Amino acid sequence: MRPANGIVYEAENSTLGPASYYITSTEKWGVSNVGLFADNSNPTYVQNTLAQAVATSTPELFQTSRISPGSLRYYGLGLQNGAYTVSLLFAETAFNDRESRTWESLGRRVFDIYIQGHLQQKDFDISKEAGGVERAIQKNFKFNVSENYLEIHLFWAGKGTCCIPVQGYYGPSISALSVVSDFKPTVSGLPPINTPPSKKSKTGWIVGVPVAVGITSIILILLVVYMRIKVLDADNEEELFGIDPKQNTFSYADLRTATQDFSPENKLGEGGFGPVYKGTLTDGRPVAVKQLLVASNQGKNQFITEIATISAVQHRNLVKLYGCCIEGQKRLLVYEFLENKSLDQALFGKNGLHLDWSTRFSICLGTARGLTYLHEESRPRIVHRDVKASNILLDSELCPKISDFGLAKLYDDKKTHISTRVAGTIGYLAPEYAMRGHLTEKADVFGFGVVALEILCGRPNSDNSLDAARIYLLEWAWNLHENNRSLELMDPTLMSFHENEAKRVIGVALLCTQASPMLRPPMSRVVAMLTGDTEVSPVTSKPSYLTDWDFKDITGSIDEVASMSTASKSNTNSQHRINESETSTPTPTTGEHDPIPSPPNFTEPLFNEIIRDGR
Repeated sequence: MRPANGIVYEAENSTLGPASYYITSTEKWGVSNVGLFADNSNPTYVQNTLAQAVATSTPELFQTSRISPGSLRYYGLGLQNGAYTVSLLFAETAFNDRESRTWESLGRRVFDIYIQGHLQQKDFDISKEAGGVERAIQKNFKFNVSENYLEIHLFWAGKGTCCIPVQGYYGPSISALSVVSDFKPTVSGLPPINTPPSKKSKTGWIVGVPVAVGITSIILILLVVYMRIKVLDADNEEELFGIDPKQNTFSYADLRTATQDFSPENKLGEGGFGPVYKGTLTDGRPVAVKQLLVASNQGKNQFITEIATISAVQHRNLVKLYGCCIEGQKRLLVYEFLENKSLDQALFGKNGLHLDWSTRFSICLGTARGLTYLHEESRPRIVHRDVKASNILLDSELCPKISDFGLAKLYDDKKTHISTRVAGTIGYLAPEYAMRGHLTEKADVFGFGVVALEILCGRPNSDNSLDAARIYLLEWAWNLHENNRSLELMDPTLMSFHENEAKRVIGVALLCTQASPMLRPPMSRVVAMLTGDTEVSPVTSKPSYLTDWDFKDITGSIDEVASMSTASKSNTNSQHRINESETSTPTPTTGEHDPIPSPPNFTEPLFNEIIRDGR
């Protein structure tokens, strides 16, 4: 390319990979690249973009950039000795705008710049110095050439981010560079093309594979037309081209084979997002394959980005996501297989495991640590939305691992509410989420409180086979707490338990299930209270969802209702109004009209929160 400034830019070899070098046909430039991207088996060493960089008159120069995981060196060859101006052209095109609130805006590219072996700039950040992403910046340096060559070295010193926008993405990046003599040379520095004579030798190198602007425009137009035709193909078949890393993608045929065509015998269970099957990969690894039944509104690239995000979130107490399958409308996730299945099966006697007290306390603490990581330590932070016993799996050592975290990110808010449709999940929903759809990490805290009580008691959060006072676990727990009999909650099958630990779990569970999210502790404080590093805060008030609602299921047959008198109908109707307690004063009636039900009696903190939200 030859922009208006007269510098002739030669094309670089786009196929340059790790531990390799390249010299242009004119023998004016050489490049050496060294390094492998960690956790990335299909890396690209050239960044392409269709974006037009601003703050430059030649945005075409910035549509391709060379990136390197470690060390990138350029050599200006055959230069006449003397003083030169070295110009390095950068633009950050891989990260999102820093002012946006997406997780990709947190990306930072930091590297060092050396010329002739001398450090010129340490911890250079392209977007920081340019004032944003997709903004061009030119760095100029003056240097003397004494041995007929010039070395420019870009070196990654292990700083910045490593997993944004994809896993294993980091290192120096440059779009173009040029070297112009500060004197009238007697040796031509121009490539062998027809160019007018110049007072200065002006040579440069554009990184990537640039072409003339007109040809680029034609190619882009053809590419757009081709992609539109591709999208309109029969059945909208999508290919897994460019997914990174490659080992994290599976074909649908491979997963059908692994699960024996999704045989019912291999079915492990069914969650809110779809059924889960046990499978065995060709390399012998046992896996759990989840079929996502909800149609995603996202495109393939967005879906892959979210999968990459979830894959990057790793913790001892989180289930590892191996990868995904995307073919047409099919969406499948492949997880590590945990042989002891889910916590609810272990607690409620469905898989023959008997959990002693130390194991139960360890499971409770591990689950809290996993949620702490999701809420406060991972990038991006994740709200699970469906914390329950069936979403906590146990490995061979009975270590708890939270599953299905991040699945809500794959769908919009309307779709993710399907995660609450499975029978029993309603018992884990925080009041503000169930009533108003108001979602924060405190909804997960509420679910954890219910799970903690289930671990303690060895029973589900509701059980209609029990007597009326114990049907609803939260209600029973509060009644015992108010009468200083909390330890009666303990699972009778436990041979022994640690009394202080049990009291801490009970106190934490009651705190986590407060009606107002403002009264629930963050998960990091929950961990501190469980371990005894922090005192368990006292709970003084019974949640409003227990005091204001009558949970008694008073029903009668149709024949009984038909035979009731008008007066008894009125009395029965008053019993069925769930907003009115048994001890409330009857609402006066006028004439033949039925009593008007009273509005829900919200607690003051929750009511104030509704007012502040403008609802």
